[in-house]
Amino acid sequence: MSQSDDAPATTVATMEEQPAYETKIDKGDYRSQLHDLQVEMQKLQRHVSDLGEKVVILFEGRDAAGKGGSIQRFTRHLNPRSARTVALPKLTRTAEGQWYFQRYTEHLPTDGEIVFFDRSWYNRAGVERVTGFCSPTEYGRFFRQVPANEQALVESGILLFKRGSRCRVTSSPSGSTHAVRIR
Repeated sequence: MSQSDDAPATTVATMEEQPAYETKIDKGDYRSQLHDLQVEMQKLQRHVSDLGEKVVILFEGRDAAGKGGSIQRFTRHLNPRSARTVALPKLTRTAEGQWYFQRYTEHLPTDGEIVFFDRSWYNRAGVERVTGFCSPTEYGRFFRQVPANEQALVESGILLFKRGSRCRVTSSPSGSTHAVRIR
């Protein structure tokens, strides 16, 4: 949905202009830690599968903040039969006429499955609000509904994890904002 003519203009909020980490990790240490974490992810997948658990892992962040790369590292050695990634496209005309959370429900996990969301319903609070794809009324409705919606997921047996990605923000001389990938 486009922002109505009488809706107040929105301002893009920028993130802190500071590196994500104080020091850069040694490549050997990084590879070792990544290997250990990937082994733990395989153990988690086996546990989820054996117990019939349902897991949702949300990755949120601005463009170029590292969500996709993080998800690839999480899923690299997982069995795709019980772990998948969902990256929904922009709202379609059909989705615009539906309850906002409806487009996500069909992608929720079944017993023994892990689902990674590359962006999620929190897209409404960030990108859609800033780009005019939701009205102030829809934005307010989202924040009233999200706690109950997430509580319903948890009460239905879904283990819900949220991870935010950060990126540095720089401004060009013209004043426009650019996201910079963290190395």
